[in-house]
Amino acid sequence: MVIDGHTLCDMVISAANALDNNKVVINNMNVFPVPDGDTGINMTLTMVSVRTLSKFDGTVGDCAEKIANMVLRSARGNSGAILSLFFRGIAKSLKGLETATAVDIAMALKRGTDEAYKAVMKPTEGTILTVMRVCSEKAVERVNKGRYKDDPEGLFAYVLKTGEKTLAKTPELLPVLKEANVVDAGGYGFLFLISGMLAALQFKPVVAKETTDTVENQATFADFDTNSIEFAYCTECIVGKKPQYRGEGTATDFHDLVCGIGDSVVFIDAEDIIKLHVHTNHPGQVIEKALEYGELETLKVENMRLQHSALVEKESGDGDGEAVATATEAPVARIEKEFGFVSICMGEGIRDTFLDLGVDVTVFGGQTMNPSTQDIIDGVNRTPAKYVYVLPNNKNIQMVAAQAAEMISDKKVIVLPTKSVPQGISAMIGFNPDADEPTNTAQMNEAIGTVRTAQVTYAVRDTSIEGVKISNGQTMALVEGKIICSSDNNADCLAAIGESFADASYVTVFYGESISEERAEKALAILREKIGTSAEIVLISGGQPIYDYIISAE
Repeated sequence: MVIDGHTLCDMVISAANALDNNKVVINNMNVFPVPDGDTGINMTLTMVSVRTLSKFDGTVGDCAEKIANMVLRSARGNSGAILSLFFRGIAKSLKGLETATAVDIAMALKRGTDEAYKAVMKPTEGTILTVMRVCSEKAVERVNKGRYKDDPEGLFAYVLKTGEKTLAKTPELLPVLKEANVVDAGGYGFLFLISGMLAALQFKPVVAKETTDTVENQATFADFDTNSIEFAYCTECIVGKKPQYRGEGTATDFHDLVCGIGDSVVFIDAEDIIKLHVHTNHPGQVIEKALEYGELETLKVENMRLQHSALVEKESGDGDGEAVATATEAPVARIEKEFGFVSICMGEGIRDTFLDLGVDVTVFGGQTMNPSTQDIIDGVNRTPAKYVYVLPNNKNIQMVAAQAAEMISDKKVIVLPTKSVPQGISAMIGFNPDADEPTNTAQMNEAIGTVRTAQVTYAVRDTSIEGVKISNGQTMALVEGKIICSSDNNADCLAAIGESFADASYVTVFYGESISEERAEKALAILREKIGTSAEIVLISGGQPIYDYIISAE
């Protein structure tokens, strides 16, 4: 038995469905009991785009490349970034193959693992990387011994069994997992992915379950005027190139046409295909030009004005709202200045603080809402600068931001290692508009190290972390990511933070969306009592979800 392109697509769609169906149980495997345990969500959102390949019927190499490109742009969080690198390695290994044997697949799994490991500066054993590595190494070892050469199904069954044994050992490799009595969440998710692929090979592909989840936060479309949509038609297509146009960069006049008749342009001029997205009032011109270069493999033209009107009617109760708005890529802004900034953050007050400090574009995201690679690319594209600094402000967004930076060629993108909102703000304060890029990069990196971060949130399950026993629903105080207190009330946690920041001279307190101004003032009094009157303490309505308080100290 060999795997062709259609079979590989079925396998990966089944894997995406397996992740989607089990995202909550994967989330619950996160070590910290904070309500940002989003490993399952990130892995699912990274993979769900492959469902559009259900009718793919090309070679296994072409299928692997399409999967890699899709997953790369939709990657979210560290787990999603690692998955996207895994599939990129698989695509490199299968490139040019019509079909793949079990030997080819084993080698591809190994190449995928190698790609993932290379991108992580300091790989930690006991994580998803360990599960990937052992699975791929054992797979290669088996096929080299002549096992499963004609049996991809048997190979995947063996890989899954190997992965289960490896996952069970992760608490021994990573003590924090053992203390929390969980296995690694990313590795757990990876096994759902492998089990989904195996199910497809067994002709029992995983089907996505219907969800009854409600959406708590969503855009209000009535606040936006339909008539302000300048370009009405969202036009997307994939063109299979004619032989005379094969090769990268052979469709420059097509690119120029598209850029001249609309905005939100994404134009990929690859070896065998052209893939484009544009908002335009002249979709017919796009289609006619596309046909000069080859055959239309896919085509979608949607009237965004009608879509918007339908959504407004749905919100007002005047219509059924059957039309669905689609996400769109941002237009590329012309370079107008030397330096620009993109900050990832949540909460109106925090967003306004970054804008006041000179940030050009804020990307909505943070805990539980990690932006995708494409979201960050869009933010950079909207920034009209030669050098663009990206502030992830969350350790789980660093890898995705780095991937986004690699995919942008017309600007120099510098991803600063900000792991919290206070670090991002400190970096912005360290910027000097009169200095050059190397100097500013050094100064902003130095500024990141001058601030300490504390957070107050709540526990989502019973656990024990580094000797601190925590009960579901309790309030927790974290300083620099370490839990220092758990209690049944905010006051104890704020007092613990105040004691940790007793030597601070300047403190900023961002209070969250669920905290009233009166409660915030009481929190300020608790902090002032512990820190003392010599420190300047500023209180700001941050409006952030999840965290009642985000506190910085300098």
